Amino acid sequence: MDKRSFVECERQRIQKLLDFRFSASFKWVGVVLLVVAFVLFFVRKQFPEHAEIIRGVGRTIFIIGLLCISLARDAEEDEMTIALRAQSYAIAFILGTIYAIIMPYVEFGVSNIVREEAQAYKQLGDFQLLSFMFLVQLGFYYTLKRYR
Repeated sequence: MDKRSFVECERQRIQKLLDFRFSASFKWVGVVLLVVAFVLFFVRKQFPEHAEIIRGVGRTIFIIGLLCISLARDAEEDEMTIALRAQSYAIAFILGTIYAIIMPYVEFGVSNIVREEAQAYKQLGDFQLLSFMFLVQLGFYYTLKRYR
């Protein structure tokens, strides 16, 4: 295999990965998963002995629901919507990085001001960061799409 064919093969693989989208019906699958996650968040109060398990399952379902909505195709997918989706992912990545850097210090400072006893510094959790980034991406994508 010569160098050109190898490079072209790799380029095609990367392009296939970049073009990956679920069908448009997955948007509704994601919405249903979000509703199930919210129901689980309320149900866990009824079962305090299983609250942590229900919380973990609810968080996972919530993130999977947001992922399904984020990766679902639009009914009318064109070059403009693909570019807007890429812009929204870039914005979400940048804001997510800033959020991950700044938010632990803000939380640390506010908790020490509000409470009299000293609070320990806590890192940002994966659920908090992923849900923030997905919500920012979806918000910017639909906002940019509306004003195109």
